[in-house]
Amino acid sequence: MDTQEILDELLALLAQTDAIIRTEALGGGGGGLCQLQNKKIFFVDSDSSTSDTADNCGRAVAKMINIEEIYIKPEIRCFIEAQKADLT
Repeated sequence: MDTQEILDELLALLAQTDAIIRTEALGGGGGGLCQLQNKKIFFVDSDSSTSDTADNCGRAVAKMINIEEIYIKPEIRCFIEAQKADLT
């Protein structure tokens, strides 16, 4: 599974939550999750690499979804767990 496929799967998981997904040119930092008032927004940085965006998306999924409660493809689960380890 390549990085774009992983990113697509992660974005699909975020779409299942109450998060709004927006694509913006943010200068190459990869975007990330933020909260504005009561809304969670995940910014996809169109200036960033697919790898950086996938890393940020993996961390957002780790924060928003209990991955033990739903089925996630094994490769995606491993990716999320690696990103979650970076959070601690």
